[in-house]
Amino acid sequence: MKQDRFLTGIVIGIAVLIIAAVAVFLTRDNKQTYGAENTPDGVVHNYVLAVLKRDYTKAYGYLADLPNKPSYDTFQRSFSTSIANPSNTGIKIGTADVTGEYATVNISTVNAPSDPLSSEFTNNSSAQLVMQNGSWRISSMQAYNLWDYNWYQVPPK
Repeated sequence: MKQDRFLTGIVIGIAVLIIAAVAVFLTRDNKQTYGAENTPDGVVHNYVLAVLKRDYTKAYGYLADLPNKPSYDTFQRSFSTSIANPSNTGIKIGTADVTGEYATVNISTVNAPSDPLSSEFTNNSSAQLVMQNGSWRISSMQAYNLWDYNWYQVPPK
């Protein structure tokens, strides 16, 4: 009889913990917002957030106007065809190193495993920015799931 009460207490305790965890998950405030656009790391943050929200028009606006810039259709197609695919990725924007009209922003991407036997891995990379008309714009990025390496490349002859 005493064991039944103890077991019942454990089951009720587990149920309360599960309900509390579900309540916290459903009520959490996970609204990510765009930040300042006057710093290189702010521009990279906003670009990444726009890509994650699939707001490709906004994300495209953060690209530098340089020779061989991809068209908007090419840019958007890179994400729809999974050439650039930010799913299952956690992104941490690091510090910016500014030298005159050029800047480098450190980026760490944590990629979730695609199967239960694999482990996550972290990839450290960077984004290069250039100051254009008083605004920072991204000219290249090494984060393969946020950038298509064909952008800004000279077309083959």
